[in-house]
This record gives sequence, C-alpha cells and structure tokens, in this order.
Amino acid sequence: MFKHLTTAVLCFALSVTTTISSAADPIVIKFSHVVAENTPKGQMANKFKELVETRLGDRVKVEIYPNSQLFGDNKVLEAMLLGDVQMAAPSLSKFSRYTKKLALYDLPFLFEDMEAVDRFQQSPAGEKLLKSVERKGLVGLGYLHNGMKQLSASNKLRSPNDARGQKFRIMSSDVLEEQFKAVSAMPLKKPFSEVFTLLQTRAIDGQENTWSNIYSKKFFEVQPYITESNHGLLDYMVVTSKEFWSELPADTRGELEQALSEAISHGNEVAAQKSVSDRQKITDSRRSEIVALTAAERAQWVEAMKPVWKKFEKKIGKDLIDAAYASNQ
Repeated sequence: MFKHLTTAVLCFALSVTTTISSAADPIVIKFSHVVAENTPKGQMANKFKELVETRLGDRVKVEIYPNSQLFGDNKVLEAMLLGDVQMAAPSLSKFSRYTKKLALYDLPFLFEDMEAVDRFQQSPAGEKLLKSVERKGLVGLGYLHNGMKQLSASNKLRSPNDARGQKFRIMSSDVLEEQFKAVSAMPLKKPFSEVFTLLQTRAIDGQENTWSNIYSKKFFEVQPYITESNHGLLDYMVVTSKEFWSELPADTRGELEQALSEAISHGNEVAAQKSVSDRQKITDSRRSEIVALTAAERAQWVEAMKPVWKKFEKKIGKDLIDAAYASNQ
C-alpha cells in the first residue's frame, strides 16, 4: 500500500511540476519579413517587439527575422498556415492565392498620394478588405505603409515608349505583369532578395519600388536613373493565422492588438519620413539621377497603364475600384 501511495504522490508531483512548467512557457511569435531593419517594416516589427516585451514581460516572446532570414514572402503565408511562423507583413501583392480583392492595391495610378490611401483604408470598404483572407485561415491585422513606387532603370524613362522591350522585376502579381505589358516592357517575377544581384549583373533593366527600399537595398547604386512616377502603391498587410490568433488568451490577444496598432502607426510615420529623407540621400549620393516627369509626360504613363483597371474589374469589383478612386477627392 505504501508503495502505491508513494507512486501516486510522485505522479501527482510530476503532474503539478509539468503544469507549472507549461504555464510558465512563453507564447513565441516568430515575425518574419524580407526587408532591412531600417525600413518602415523593419522598424514597425522592432517597435512591436519592444512594446510586447514592456507590457507582457515573460508571457510573450517576439522573435524578429528580417532580410528573408526565415522565409521569403513567397513562402511565408504557407509556412504560417503550417505553424512555422506566427506573424508576417507581406506586400499586398502576395495574397493573390488567397483573395483576388487585394489586387486592387496593385492597380497603377489608382491613388494620387498616401493621404488618399489612408482615407480608403480607414473606410468601411478598406477595413472589410482586411477580412478577405479569413476563409483561407489567415487574419489581417492591419495595413502598413511603405510609400508610392518609383521606376528605376538602366536608361532614362520619360515616356512609356522608353520602357519598350526593357526587362523589369515585379512581385508575383498578375496586375503588375499587365501594367508593364501595357507599355510593351517585359515583366519578370523574381524574389525581392535577388533584385540587387539581378540589377548589378544587368540580368534585368529595372524595377519598381519605394524610396526607402531603393535606398536601403542600394538599388540606386546599380541603377543610373530613377523616374519619380508615383505610379503605384507598396503597402503591406500584417497577418497571422486564424488558428494561432483564436487560441490566444483573450487578454493577451487584446494586448497584442494594441501593441500592433501602435507599432503600425510608428511604422507609417517612419515611412512618411523616409520617403522624403531617403529620396534626398539618393540625390546627394549622385549615384543615380532622379528624373522628374512633367504633367504632360506623367499623363502619357497614366493613359498607357490605366486600361489595366478594366482587365481586372470583374475579379476585384468595379464598386471597390470606384470607392478607392473616390478617395482621391
């Protein structure tokens, strides 16, 4: 009897110890992204980690993996659904396998400036788009800005004819593919991590990106010209898996939502500042000439690329395109 009692006590003690140990284990959030830490996305992720550590202490541990150290944007959503990563902020173009609606943000010359983008994203239509991936097991937590896109190239681009026959790297987006085909250019879908080498070796002639990405990834050092076109938007959606998010304790989830909201606001402020400061750094470097389009020249690009809207009207929804365009007024 004593032997059985001893065994029972030991089993109980082991059970209690295991429970305490399990309760003490922190929730780990692996946050994967593809850009440098000094970019708006990189600074947003680091701010999120800082806020979570301050407010939740040992309960939640945030691990940041920048520069595609863990996953590239083409693989991160798949990895997230498998539980290998808990948070990411891919560009909106990367969600094409999960919803066609977010292709809206790739349409050329849809938004005149970032103020128009904010107005739309904060509208009911913009908020609804965050939920467009839920049926695929993902949860959109918020939009993060990088800025308006510019065109860099090995030759000076003033008119759409200047892009004819040129090879441009694009993200995996059918809209962006049609955008470059509209000016008789050759779009090539390549990972972001390969862009510098592709430009340096002249495997491609150009690419489209924001001032902060062009500067942080040193694209300006291997591209003699950057046309200030502001032709498109590069935004991200901070996302997690529905399974991971729903299984969090309600109070912890609330704290994470608040920390993320503040981190995104910080990242958006950084994006606005860097659009100005990084453009100036590129100018000061004299490594790349910034080509300013006249109103008439820009109108040629708009005329050439705007027919892309019609091609994707059915997939995206005309009402959604009209709502986004109305945010310019």
